[in-house]
This record gives sequence, structure tokens and C-alpha cells, in this order.
Amino acid sequence: MAYDMSNPLIVQSDRSMLLEVDNPRYEEARDCLARFADLEKSPEHIHTYHISPISLWNAAAAGVDAHQILEWLGALSKYPVPENVAVDIHEYIGKYGKLKLVRDGDQLLLISEDSLLLEEVARTAAVSKHLEGRTSEGSLRVRAGARGLVKQALIKVNYPVEDLAGYLTGAGLDMALAQGESFHLRRYQENAARAFYAGGRAEGGTGVVVLPCGAGKTIVGMAAMDLVKTHTLILTTGRTAVNQWKRELLEKTTLTDADVGEYTSEAKEIRPVTVSTYQILTYRKSRVDEFLHFSLFARGDWGLIIYDEVHLLPAPVFRATADIQARRRLGLTATLVREDNREDDVFSLVGPKKYDVPWKELEAQGWIATANCIEVRVDLEPALKGKYALASQRGKFRISSENPGKVDVVRSILEKHEGDSVLVIGAYLNQLRLFSRILNAPLITGQTPQAERDRLYGAFRCGDINLLIVSKVANFAIDLPDAAVAIQVSGTFGSRQEEAQRLGRILRPKSNGGQAYFYSVVSRSTRDQEFAVNRQLFLTEQGYSYKIVDESEVKALPIASCERSR
Repeated sequence: MAYDMSNPLIVQSDRSMLLEVDNPRYEEARDCLARFADLEKSPEHIHTYHISPISLWNAAAAGVDAHQILEWLGALSKYPVPENVAVDIHEYIGKYGKLKLVRDGDQLLLISEDSLLLEEVARTAAVSKHLEGRTSEGSLRVRAGARGLVKQALIKVNYPVEDLAGYLTGAGLDMALAQGESFHLRRYQENAARAFYAGGRAEGGTGVVVLPCGAGKTIVGMAAMDLVKTHTLILTTGRTAVNQWKRELLEKTTLTDADVGEYTSEAKEIRPVTVSTYQILTYRKSRVDEFLHFSLFARGDWGLIIYDEVHLLPAPVFRATADIQARRRLGLTATLVREDNREDDVFSLVGPKKYDVPWKELEAQGWIATANCIEVRVDLEPALKGKYALASQRGKFRISSENPGKVDVVRSILEKHEGDSVLVIGAYLNQLRLFSRILNAPLITGQTPQAERDRLYGAFRCGDINLLIVSKVANFAIDLPDAAVAIQVSGTFGSRQEEAQRLGRILRPKSNGGQAYFYSVVSRSTRDQEFAVNRQLFLTEQGYSYKIVDESEVKALPIASCERSR
């Protein structure tokens, strides 16, 4: 193959890849790399990607093979792909599905056409404790109840298992999606549900669907329920999300109040469809006590478990997830990035990525709002510079995050967006209380009673309130379709998943076709700015560019139409 120096990509022997942003083929290359690589750095001109085992196994699970990946790299690279990288791609892609779990009567078997590989894994200490010996040259018997544990152990030694052992049917559920002018399943939502279900075949029924906030992941979950038609347990991030799921289920399906239950601190209803929270499942009286509500997994004849915002699945729930591998499992998320680096556990215990659509593609089709991403850099107030210089690294981050100089910038942004529905989002309660007082706007935090949260969200939806100050509790699963502007004043260190959630709060299409604006207000040349760079990796992954401006330039920013229908 003749290589072209005008191509945008350099592939290096450590499996890192450098992509030129200013190259005419940048977008083509970015969309290809997103299929099988992870974005690590995204400064102005050169973006760095890395090929990892998990990224390749997700690609393999989605039907992408090594030949296709190497063909893409060959067509995009300035230089020949290093031989060791080509070998690694073939090797890692080839490992997916080399080991399979199958059911033979009452026995669960780990099988492979490679008898030497079976011998190798049988002698691996972390794996062997879950096995009960050979049944033939090509199969090993898995200990009862260890279906999830053996998958978890094998992925740690770089052997992802293709689970073809099938699932319990679960109790039947008579339901259908509602039909009418007010609601219809979008094509990508139907495709996502069908990719998960795979026609009921053994290779379907577990996996993760990745879609933007505002693109209707809840509806994908309901479409999957309609395909499976079985009792379903839905796990989500909090009471607000529970209420949203219940509302959507009753509005958009034939299910009734009698069919849908809530298992939270307020109610313990177990019904054909039960919606619960990660918090209640991980509650225990002390760190040495048992989790009191893990029994929920066994108390219903579930045929499907839906993990909403699966990237936030708490570590203790992985223990329960390992024990319920006989149930179909659907993960819903806006990003597969986990801050605890447990992507391999999501892969092995919930399932591989089954469906993914780039955010910009849905934006181009009009399913989510056009988003403008702007970082505003603010000088650290002079009075804080001495304190900042002497602080620990964590202290530096907090001081720069809570910089009072951000207040005037937020005021200027609000002047630009007078009449629009605006969320001011932050991580530090003292800072948020200051904004609430100065801007005379209501504040929602984790301490706000649920009834008051629901009242304020409702007032925001109907236009009685057009400015809300919100803490991290608003990162997840709140349905605020009229939010047009988000102003991020502080965040959780460099959390890419948080960036995804916060941007998602404003992406529902506006009734007048208006645009959305996502501002990050950052203290210049501080830890706050350093962590902002990592958060912005998420924006780059999804195809967004972001403008960086000085605080003095805010008033001159050109602002296109937002939602001004109040």
C-alpha cells in the first residue's frame, strides 16, 4: 500500500495514535478511530488515541474484525502501521470468543476449539477455583453459581468470554409500546433495542447501549422490555430518576399503575416492573454488615435487568451482578468511561457495547439540539493567589474551582441569555449557595427534600422558573426538556462522565429549533484548568469543538437563537 504524507494519522509502536485536527480528513479519521480506540488527549492541533484490549473487544463484539481495522489504519496513516501493532490487533481481536460459555443440560461449560488454551486457563489460579474439571478435551465444567465470576476472572487475564449459555425466561409480562401521534419509536432507538435482543438468540440479551442524554435511552429500555416481554427490574441513580421511569412507562406503554412498583427508601413494592436505586441496593448499617436489599435480585422472577447510567454502577453491585448472569442484562449510558477504571467488569458482567451512535450524527438528524461548547477563562482573584500557592494539590483544585471571580462571568452569560432556561451547575455547596443568594435563584442539592426537588423541576419545566442552581444531584437522569443553557462553575476533578451528563441536560431538541449552549467557567493557569482539559476529552470524542475565550470576551460572543418561547 502506498502511504500518503497528507494523511491525518500516525500509528506508533506503543499502540498510541496521533491525529492531526487541522487535516481535511480529520472527521473521517475520528469517526473510524472511535470504533476501536480510546481518546486520551485532545489539545488544539494533535489528538492522541490509544488501542486497548477493551476497545478492541468492544469492536469485535460489534462485528468489527482485525482486517477492517487495519484497512482503516492503512488508509488514514502517513506511515506503515508498525508490525507489532498489527500483530496486537489480530491477537486481541482473535481472543474475543475463543472461549465460550454454553449450557449442556444442567451443566455450564467453558468450551474452546483450542485444547491448549483450556489447559492454560484451567491452571490459572484465579480461574481454576471456579472450575470443576474437564468433561472432554474441548470443555471444562464451571462451578454452579460461578458464571459471572469465571467471566470476571478470565477477562483479567485477557480472555474475554462469549457467553452463549442462555437465560432464564422470567415471568411473562403482557405489555406493548403505546401507539399514537404523540409518541413513536425512532429508528435508532428501535435498532438499539434489536441489537441488544438479537432476535432472542444466545448471543443477544446482554450488553450496553451508548446514546446521548436526551436521545431517549429510557425509550430504548422500554423497547427492549417490549421485545423480551418478561418481568423487569430497573436500577437507576435516585428517586428523581425512579419517578421519571415510572412516568415514562405509564405514558408510553400499556402498563398500568398495578404493574409498576417502586423499591426505594419510601416504598418497597415488588411488581412485574420494579424500579429501584443503586443507593438502596448498596445500603448497609456499617461497612462490615451485609447489604440489606441485595435480596431484591432474587425476590422477583426477573427475566430482564436494566442498569440505567451503567457507568455509575456502584462497585458493590458488581458482586450481585456476578450472581445473576442467568438474567438478561441491558446497560444504558452516555459514555462507557468509568472513573474507577472498571470498564472490564462492565464488559464481562453486564456485556459488551451493542449499539452506539455519535452525538454529532444525532444532532445532524435533529434528534438532539445543536450544542455550542465554550470555555471561559477567569483570573484567580488576587487575594487568593498566596493561599493557592501554599495549598495541597487537592486544596489548589478547590480554591481555583470556587474562585469568586466566576460570579461576574456568570452574570455576563445570563445577560446574553435573558429569557432562556438556564442551569448553573457546580460541585461545591458553599459556592452554589453564594450563586443562589447573589442571583436570587432556587438551589437544589442532595440535602433538598425530594418533594421540593420535584416541585422545582416541575416549575422549571413549565416556565415558572427559568434559572436553577444545581449540584451533582442534577447530573443524572433528570428530564428538563426546556433547558437551553448550562453554566458549569465547578466539577469533580477531571470527570469525563460528568461532562457527558451535564452536557446532556441541555440536548433535548428545542421546540423552535434553537441551539443549546454549554459554558465551563474555569480559573486560568490553575488546577481547575488542568482538570478541565481532561473533561473536554469527552466533547472531542463526540465530535464537538469548543471555543476558549477570556472573561472580557463574553459580552462580545455571538449567540444564535435559543429557546425563547416563555
